[in-house]
Amino acid sequence: MVKLSLKLIFLVFVIVTLTGCWDTKDIDHRLLPVAMGISKEGEEYQVILQVPEPVGGQMKNRIIKESGQTITKTIDTLSGNMESQIDLLHVKVILIDKQLAKEGVKDVISGFMRSRDVSSNALVTICDEDIEKFFNTVSNDLDVNAINLFEFFEKNAGWTPQIALTRVWQVYRSVHSYTHDVAVPIVVSGGSTNIRHMGSAVMKNGKMVETITPDETLLINAFKEESAQGRVEVSDHASVLIISNKTNSKSNFIDDEPSLENVINLKVVLLETKSDHTIELIKEELSTILQERFDGMFTKLQESEADILGLGQHFRNKIPRRELKDWRSKYYQELKMHLSVEIDIQNTGFLKSNSSDQSAN
Repeated sequence: MVKLSLKLIFLVFVIVTLTGCWDTKDIDHRLLPVAMGISKEGEEYQVILQVPEPVGGQMKNRIIKESGQTITKTIDTLSGNMESQIDLLHVKVILIDKQLAKEGVKDVISGFMRSRDVSSNALVTICDEDIEKFFNTVSNDLDVNAINLFEFFEKNAGWTPQIALTRVWQVYRSVHSYTHDVAVPIVVSGGSTNIRHMGSAVMKNGKMVETITPDETLLINAFKEESAQGRVEVSDHASVLIISNKTNSKSNFIDDEPSLENVINLKVVLLETKSDHTIELIKEELSTILQERFDGMFTKLQESEADILGLGQHFRNKIPRRELKDWRSKYYQELKMHLSVEIDIQNTGFLKSNSSDQSAN
């Protein structure tokens, strides 16, 4: 009797554990897109997916699209019309139409975070042309590697500090934050490089309100200590490579107005020069160029009331919580910002001066 009871208990245990796999699907019956494009026409979303498929021993890009009232419904319609179920967890890059970005992406991003169909670490970018044209052009130009679009933003591949890296969770955070906005890269197709970076969109509360150039994006990354390997031209006679950077900030209230002092320490390598300028002169000119560029960008950000530098984070413990909602419209407009850039040239790198050219001849 005891043995029979033990057998029954074991049988029940086996049956219960086996039921956990009832809804799994074989990998051969799942489509795994690596990129998603989203635009909106009227009240309907248009969703475009880039799916890598093995064809003749090579990976080819397959572009599929569908329209619907919601993104979830659109994906369900695509899955119903396909031979395999669409799994969005492998999506690495989400391209959003520029017009949709101006209207606002709060609903789109919030939907991704609630459903968890798309990874919160997927990169977000904005497409400044028709999204279907973009995917068709890029997919036709890329021969075999279906994830080249993702590699454009990959730090170990084609990424440079002139490109902003912003993920789904960061956009979601900015939508619900009083003191932190984000910069999202803007891309288009075309040219010998297939993909061209046009700068960054300034996103405030989930809406695109301004744009900044690639050089200004480099300053944003320098402020966040992510500008290593960035290149800066010093007028027309020298260029440097940033090898490391560190930012120190000190916030305070002076006469009831917020004040922030920032020091960016850059370690650079002098790559080339085209004249006999001294190292000290190059350091002075580089510091002046970066400070003037930063001042111009900061004025533009204040006018748009977008805090992509996250400066409000420095004042969260100095402003009453009930007044944090006024950071962008009140305190941010009154903020006195002082930036100094300290340059440390580590070595002279590869010099190309007139004297060296003459001696070589």
